[in-house]
Amino acid sequence: MASPTDGKSNSSFILNKPHDVTYQDRPVPSIEQSPHEVLVAVNYTGICGSDVHYWEHGAIGDFIVKDPMVLGHESAGTVVGVGSAVDDLKLGDRVALEPGYPCRRCTRCLEGHYNLCPLMQFAATPPYDGTLTGFWKAPSDFCYKLPDHVSLQEGALIEPLAVAVHIVGKQARVKPGQTVVVMGAGPVGLLCCAVAKAYGASKIVSVDIVESKLRFAREFAATHTYISQRVSPQENAANILKEAGLESAGGADVVIDASGAEPSIQASLHVVRVGGTYVQGGMGKPDITFPIVALCVKEVTVRGSFRYGSGDYRLAIELVSSGKVAVKKLISETVPFTSAEAAFQKVKTGEVIKILIAGPNEKDV
Repeated sequence: MASPTDGKSNSSFILNKPHDVTYQDRPVPSIEQSPHEVLVAVNYTGICGSDVHYWEHGAIGDFIVKDPMVLGHESAGTVVGVGSAVDDLKLGDRVALEPGYPCRRCTRCLEGHYNLCPLMQFAATPPYDGTLTGFWKAPSDFCYKLPDHVSLQEGALIEPLAVAVHIVGKQARVKPGQTVVVMGAGPVGLLCCAVAKAYGASKIVSVDIVESKLRFAREFAATHTYISQRVSPQENAANILKEAGLESAGGADVVIDASGAEPSIQASLHVVRVGGTYVQGGMGKPDITFPIVALCVKEVTVRGSFRYGSGDYRLAIELVSSGKVAVKKLISETVPFTSAEAAFQKVKTGEVIKILIAGPNEKDV
């Protein structure tokens, strides 16, 4: 009997060292000894800022590319193999891939915070390979079936949307009627605006240094926008409050930094109201200077945010399925697998919001 992988490519996009990438046809992963896993033919993969950072620098903090590594972790695909103990997925199901697998046994996992598992195996994070490949083996419970009316292209954007769901819902705990300021209008910042809108925020302000990004943010989900100026953080904060009509309230209920930029973080603590909430979602320099007095005297609740946790993927899919978050609007372009390196170049230069790379077996590009 013919295998669904017969005649199909397992070409993989591999980073050898900064700006040195190659394609390699690797063996198709086996699930014969993995009863709870499935084999997925990857259809589409988005490019994340972390992918670009590895491509440019070969490392993010302590995670250093020492051996050739397959890039990519924002993917959706089609189930082509099912382990003997899997009963919730079948051949042909279209799934969004959650690309990180915790140990499931440590204290953090048992507390329900598996995103903080010290033994996390996350795609395209050294030493683990990513999803820019023909076939991907994964635990079935980390593959989420897409509703029939949700496309595989939209499925590839569930990963960054889950990041925004975690920031807005779990960490910021945005409630209906609240005012929200989001620093940074990259994909995650834009998705934070969209999720805040879905949660019923009454006013959503997108802040960035690029006018074109802010125009898109206004069309996508923001009620107000502000282009950051080369002035002090206090002046930028005062301007944001004035532009958005937040002066009388003394600031925004929630401020989210999705940029990681020090000036944005500094301004954020002057934008948030007394007793408000600030969430750090973007990663930047390891150490920065920020206004500790403003943080203290306002008694601001501050939270970090890292990837996503229990329930975030399912909620992200529901937001897309219900039409509350139109992730398809973020897709600037879809390119064939052979154009992966050119796609990375476009993301680096800011030419696109979100570009998708079709898997090596995808023929619809």
